Amino acid sequence: MNDGEVDRRIADRAAADRQYNDALTRVDRALSQLGDPPPAGLPPALDVGPIRDRAVILPATPPNGAGWRGRLARFVWRIVAPVFTRQEELNSLIATHLQRVSDTLQRLATALPEARADQRAELERFVSFNSILVQYLQQITPYIDTKTRVLETSLEEVRMAATTAQRAAIAAKRQLDEVGTPHPLHAVPFPDAAVSGNGSSAGADDGGFGVGYLGFEDLFRGAPADIRARQVDYADRFVRAADVLDLGCGRGEFLDLLRERGVSGRGIDLNGEMVEECRGRGLHAIQGDALGYLQSVPDGSLGGLTAFQVVEHFQPGYLVRVLNTAHAKLRPGAAVIFETINAACWVAYFESYIRDITHVRPLHPETLKFLVVAAGFEGVDVHFRSPIAEGGRLQRVQFNGLPSSVTDLVQTMNANVDRLNERLFTYLDYAIIATKGR
Repeated sequence: MNDGEVDRRIADRAAADRQYNDALTRVDRALSQLGDPPPAGLPPALDVGPIRDRAVILPATPPNGAGWRGRLARFVWRIVAPVFTRQEELNSLIATHLQRVSDTLQRLATALPEARADQRAELERFVSFNSILVQYLQQITPYIDTKTRVLETSLEEVRMAATTAQRAAIAAKRQLDEVGTPHPLHAVPFPDAAVSGNGSSAGADDGGFGVGYLGFEDLFRGAPADIRARQVDYADRFVRAADVLDLGCGRGEFLDLLRERGVSGRGIDLNGEMVEECRGRGLHAIQGDALGYLQSVPDGSLGGLTAFQVVEHFQPGYLVRVLNTAHAKLRPGAAVIFETINAACWVAYFESYIRDITHVRPLHPETLKFLVVAAGFEGVDVHFRSPIAEGGRLQRVQFNGLPSSVTDLVQTMNANVDRLNERLFTYLDYAIIATKGR
């Protein structure tokens, strides 16, 4: 799995986690909060006595006065008595119904506290269940993560074993095929072939650890298609060049790109399996030491020189000799590219550099730039490559809506986050690109 894929998966996982937690928060906030219980005591009963007293409109008997006034009153009473009698009946019915309503409300009011208590208990049980449910859902992610890690670890082990077995089988077959007929280029002598500037070995005995290193490249550096994609812009810089030398050509991805552009190129690598991999695809590759080969070619004969993820395998004195010799062997105006792991980036150092046991010395961008300038190259520039995805960086805290007493603390923390990101989570690789003066 290459670094870009790792960053993409980290970003996808972080986004999924945010969505998952946001969903749980919405579930939790959707619950109604428990209100205060109703006040103690019952409402007063409705007194319908005054209503019944006012329901009687007519006297119980007609008026019995004498004279014309008495006769007039009895005449009027006979006329209005039927109407007011019906009104009195209606009033009595209303008073009776109001009494029934009052009695019903009293019974409901008596039962309401108990019903309210039952409802509150039920709601409390629901809230408790929801809390338990949310806690359970929050445990799903770490539970699944543990299972996923176990599965990924097992699959990674299977991949490693399969890759190593495949490369060992290929190597064994080639050795059987070549018994008694060694390739003439395997024995090319190189002066000072494996000696660095301080008298120690320039790298491993065979460009790494033999067959295993090719499998290591397949597993950790990335698929050839991914490496090609990262080197396309490098190859475009040599479209008008010829006789380009790729130091530590590995599986030959850059040589493929040169060939597609009609640029003559050749590679050199200490690892015989890497060289055979290149030759199997019709590429011009030689097994040998970088410095030894450079010393063997005429001055001014190379039209360009590249070294991708190689210089970190060199001892300091050996690297200086390679740079000085390369300057002498290049034609005026020829370009050089030295790409390596960005040791100034925390992730690059701990996730890439120390994982490869064939690495000798990390190179800070300013250090390698200084060495290239000191070797006589011009227009020396640092190009940072493979930025770490946003999901793999430390995240700032949003402080909108927070109290002012907290804002200053959050801003200070965000400033520290930015400072750490600038130093620890920047670019995985960098390239020094320069030219030989005319």
